[in-house]
Amino acid sequence: MSAPVERALELPQLTLRALTWGGDTLPPLLALHGWLDNAGSYAYLAPRLAERRRVIALELPGHGHSGHLPAGMHYHFVDYVRGVLAAADQLGLERFDLLGHSLGAGIAALVAAAAPARIRRLLLIEGLGPLGDDGTRTLQRFRDGIEPPANGKGLRVFRDIDQAVAARAIAGGLRAELARPIVERGLAEVADGWCWRSDPRLTRVSPLRLAEAQIHALLRGIEAPTALLLARPATSYLPSEPMALRAACVAHITVSHLDGGHHLQLEHPDAVATWALNHLDAP
Repeated sequence: MSAPVERALELPQLTLRALTWGGDTLPPLLALHGWLDNAGSYAYLAPRLAERRRVIALELPGHGHSGHLPAGMHYHFVDYVRGVLAAADQLGLERFDLLGHSLGAGIAALVAAAAPARIRRLLLIEGLGPLGDDGTRTLQRFRDGIEPPANGKGLRVFRDIDQAVAARAIAGGLRAELARPIVERGLAEVADGWCWRSDPRLTRVSPLRLAEAQIHALLRGIEAPTALLLARPATSYLPSEPMALRAACVAHITVSHLDGGHHLQLEHPDAVATWALNHLDAP
């Protein structure tokens, strides 16, 4: 399998990075990764799509090799949506297929709702819209999100890459060999070893979430044919009943299930590639 090509996309406030697979003349598939992941999340899947699609794995602001937001700014879903559309403009993508995993799936769904004329087909792995708010923790979440972060806690430093891989595997429930592409892409070398290069602000509590009814209203704006792939058994933070209610809001959606964990595209790249191409190539 050929190595990916790295791209830099200059936006007004920061530079985003992307890894690309496949020829420039192939139909474009823009891929968005999950929270605290990076383009390495598609290291196994993208090469399996690259004969029929130009896969562009975009690294979201604050993630991977992309730039961090300026001091005093915070990461919000609506700004991710703007960033993805701005990156698509930089890439010259007027109309394109869109793939997202986890956080990236939530963002991809909102991109499709915001700009329906630009999305040809939508593929979502383990996510459909952002995390919602049922009202039970709204006030506490708001206070926690507004409170200034504690000072004095530095970034964890790992003695080598293997130690970081082991830590990420435990935290994410992934086998070490599957976590490695994300970890290697997500580390920066420092004087005493290696540390995460992602923006520490990404771990801050978001003070505001959309109510579930608002998410449903946004999902009803998706016009693209949509394929949703969910892990079986259901991931704890993506319970089956709320996901079914969200899926019912999307006019043209096919929901599939695959035995495995949250990172299905790393665990089962062949099966996920088949699922993706079947949807992308459907008449």
